[in-house]
Amino acid sequence: MNTIITFMKRNYKILLGVTFLSLTLFAFRLNTVNTSDPEKDKLLIELLTFVLEKGHYSPATMDDEFSKGVYKDYIEALDPSKRFFLQSDIDEFSKYELELDNQIQNKDLTFFDLTYTRLMQRMEESKAIYKSVLSKPFDYKVDESFNTNYEKMPYAKNAAELNERWRKQIKLSALSSLVDRLEIQENNGKVDKDLKDAAAPVNSETVFQDNVAETKKETTAADAGKVKSFEELEKETRESSLKSLDEYFGFIKDLDRNDYFSVYLNTITGRFDPHTNYLAPEEKERFDVSISGKLEGIGARLQKKNDYTEISELISGGPAWRGKQLEAGDVVIKVGQGNQQPVDVVGMRLDDVVKKIKGPKGTEVRLTVKKVDGTIKVISIIRDIVEIEETYAKSSVVEKNGLKYGVIYLPKFYIDFENKDGRDAGKDIALEVSRLKKEGVNGIVLDVRDDGGGSLSTVVDIAGLFIEEGPIVQIKSAGRRKEVLYDRDKKIEWDGPLVIMVNSFSASASEILAAAIQDYKRGIILGSKQTYGKGTVQNVIDLNQFVRSSSVGDLGALKTTTQKFYRINGGSTQLEGVSSDVVMPDRYAYLKMGERDVHNAMPWDKIDPAQYGVWTNNNNFSQAIANSKKRIAQNPQFQLVEDNAKWIDSRSQDYVYSLNIDKFRMAQKQIEEKAKKYKPLQNYKNNLKFSSLPYEYEAMNKDSVLKEKRDRWHESLSKDIYVEEALNVLDDLQSKAVTKKPMVAKLKSNKLVKS
Repeated sequence: MNTIITFMKRNYKILLGVTFLSLTLFAFRLNTVNTSDPEKDKLLIELLTFVLEKGHYSPATMDDEFSKGVYKDYIEALDPSKRFFLQSDIDEFSKYELELDNQIQNKDLTFFDLTYTRLMQRMEESKAIYKSVLSKPFDYKVDESFNTNYEKMPYAKNAAELNERWRKQIKLSALSSLVDRLEIQENNGKVDKDLKDAAAPVNSETVFQDNVAETKKETTAADAGKVKSFEELEKETRESSLKSLDEYFGFIKDLDRNDYFSVYLNTITGRFDPHTNYLAPEEKERFDVSISGKLEGIGARLQKKNDYTEISELISGGPAWRGKQLEAGDVVIKVGQGNQQPVDVVGMRLDDVVKKIKGPKGTEVRLTVKKVDGTIKVISIIRDIVEIEETYAKSSVVEKNGLKYGVIYLPKFYIDFENKDGRDAGKDIALEVSRLKKEGVNGIVLDVRDDGGGSLSTVVDIAGLFIEEGPIVQIKSAGRRKEVLYDRDKKIEWDGPLVIMVNSFSASASEILAAAIQDYKRGIILGSKQTYGKGTVQNVIDLNQFVRSSSVGDLGALKTTTQKFYRINGGSTQLEGVSSDVVMPDRYAYLKMGERDVHNAMPWDKIDPAQYGVWTNNNNFSQAIANSKKRIAQNPQFQLVEDNAKWIDSRSQDYVYSLNIDKFRMAQKQIEEKAKKYKPLQNYKNNLKFSSLPYEYEAMNKDSVLKEKRDRWHESLSKDIYVEEALNVLDDLQSKAVTKKPMVAKLKSNKLVKS
């Protein structure tokens, strides 16, 4: 989940208690540090604990309870499915359960070294297990079952019990895939993917799960015009499972000691709160790309296929895409920097290959690739700034009942901290609003569903587009007076009807925006019962600034919680999120996926309200909400969504699966029959036509990839009942809003304006 962050250089006051750390560390650290991994690891523990103690909003006490929490989280992170460690391993580890707080403070790596070494041993042993299991046919007539409730599952007592666990786990995955193959053959190559997805075992691990889409990619009997025997299909299934597991362990092989140590560090930071994380150098780089939406490189996404690195996608507009020589499916064999001797990258870690391909704008990289047709080719690419289009805001227009409306989708609150002239969500949303106004829209839907947050400053800018001026959010740091962030620009970019769409995955910055719009009564919040419930602010602190010697290499960064934010009405969004004005049934409403369901989440509280006035040009505001609630209550499609949500919740509690093929097929058939009831949810169409704004048409004519993405988005909007209801609400908000200029109530000292 992305977080609201403000980098330290943009928020000096908050981290005054941290800025002296480097001097303090210099006082008790030697200037030269051994560059071996253990020494670097000790330095990282020292830095993290010290910075957390001084900079975290509410530092945790390192005691026996803290130690027990780290122990539990770390062991679960290493072996979540309990398929590697034996009970004897856990017995050996458990003697450190109450010692980790002392080991952390003393920079003692005994526990980490023991668990890491043992995990490597067990993983190596597991390779032989799965290869042996898949070397012979499964007996699907045996009446046996497998329980996928790993949390309550005990560890295997011995190697024989562990082998049996692997056998059943792999058999379940293979059985699911085999049943898919049989049904595809029985139905002449046709299968209802939605029903198959609904019937798939929901608690088995996807790494062992060949879903129907993957099964369909392979040549089936129907495709080849030949009916295959059960034995042939069973063998194909085992071969496919073996390939999946080989790829999984190939990925594991790419992980090194540093990766596992990062896991250990994050179980330590996670005891402070869920959003305090250690970012290893590669993770820090990915975080920067995520928050800015851009990188310097060739503009290609890579994936590992056994020992090979394959081009999975070219990023639209990037140098590789512009060059038209590199293609998805090409395999990278060598990488050369300019005229230098190329380096063989076969068998190299994916992260290391990425490092060699990425580089500063204007530099040359030469890729030796094996093309899809088998030929070998050397491709020269000049690196450039690559913008990841999926990061940025986009808008669409739609006509309904003779009126034109705009829909803006904001995937995250992005910003480029290194370049004040770079793209950011605030400027881009302002631009989209301006473009929609030129199109003559009568209302705007701002969609922040699944938007996990981002930059705090962009929230203030975006909220300010819709009000005259006033407070947007309140911030409180530990031991300090609250700070209020204001929109001070009196210009209102959009004064017409406004709907903000949210769901249970709208978090952090999305919640600040929704809360501000709701408190001002500026627009109607439409969506899930409540948003995610993350009411904390994180700062990203570069750990390298605290060490003089560069011999240790890049130490990464710490993302730590330094503040809590509050609505202008004084309430926190922490845990409770933002409650929608109009609650729409949500397929995942009953699943535990919010901040309130996360370990170590910070508590809810409230502070004094800020001074603000509500938007007064909304005489039909309450009526629009009432109309929407009535429509939803009477809409059979929404009733079906609610029923589906309850069914999904009940299925999440199903952990036991029969490994007998007849019983398994019977159970899957029952699920598929039940799933047919919800088929209309997949086939729903709102009969609305969405289109891009004029400025995009020229770009789409030159860029088929962009056109395809926009076409897919518009198609999804035309099937979205939630967007349809948002447009209905805009309809209901029309009568007064289009004829009356907006008015803003005057501030009343120390009191909220009630309406």
